[in-house]
Amino acid sequence: MRYQEFGTTGMQFSELSLGTWGIGGAGWGDVDEATRLDAIVAAIECGINTIDTAPAYNAGVAECYVGRAVEALGCRDKVHIITKCGNTFVDGAYVRDGRRDAIKRQCQQSLENLRTDYIDLYLVHWPDPKVPLAETITTLQSLKEEGIVRHVGVSNFTQAQMEEASQLCQLEAYQGQFSMVHPQEQALMQWCQSQRMGVMTYGSMGAGILTGAQRTLQHYADNDNRSRFYKFFTEPMFSKVMDLLGKMDVIAAQRQVPLSQIALNWVAQKDFVSNTIVGAQHRHKIQENAQAFTWTLTPEELAILDAAVAVANSL
Repeated sequence: MRYQEFGTTGMQFSELSLGTWGIGGAGWGDVDEATRLDAIVAAIECGINTIDTAPAYNAGVAECYVGRAVEALGCRDKVHIITKCGNTFVDGAYVRDGRRDAIKRQCQQSLENLRTDYIDLYLVHWPDPKVPLAETITTLQSLKEEGIVRHVGVSNFTQAQMEEASQLCQLEAYQGQFSMVHPQEQALMQWCQSQRMGVMTYGSMGAGILTGAQRTLQHYADNDNRSRFYKFFTEPMFSKVMDLLGKMDVIAAQRQVPLSQIALNWVAQKDFVSNTIVGAQHRHKIQENAQAFTWTLTPEELAILDAAVAVANSL
């Protein structure tokens, strides 16, 4: 595993984080409890010291799994836990709520779910257009001043929103979607780096499409995140992604590595990326992902992939 300092926080993050949206279960298929808990244990055993979760991941279920696994291992002081606020999961729907009282309630519930008395990094999951940004951000600042959360940041914000928020609170982190099939946030993330924020990427393997496991067009249910949130699994994007996978296949064969490791290194080797979040629900997948951080792509390989990524994401 590779590690680097995360922004100005002073925390050393593993370059790979375990994402737990899938471990929460909603919209990602049915995996038994023992397997989910073992996935978290496997991540820590592989040297992953950052776990990303949120109360919106199946109404706190993912947070509860994280809390149970970390407590059982007795490693709370060795693991950086990132969770979020301002977004809840109610009756199968995601509902934004950035009100002061709501965030305070969410924070207290997250502490209970996670079986901890502090949160290492607390993010606003999504901006709430119905609530003044100042109300949301000053609530984060007050939680930091109380010591309940140690560092704060945002996810899925625009630059303008972050500039406004920064007048009220020092933002230490930005989390956004970024991958070979969704590179559109590069300029925003570069700006965040220039502001000395730590930058985390989610969707780093394109919800699994960059593993190459799916090579034929399939239909997913409306509540499946591969149809609801990620747009790579439908045309016209799907065929372009298949062409990209063909370029990745060549490098994978030469290196004798799975495509997933190529996708992860492409993200992690961007100089503006501090941390790459990847979700997995099985031990062997986490071990395979961690192996990506034992090697790096060459400049020549990166050039080939960058060109293919540009074509795949062209209109």
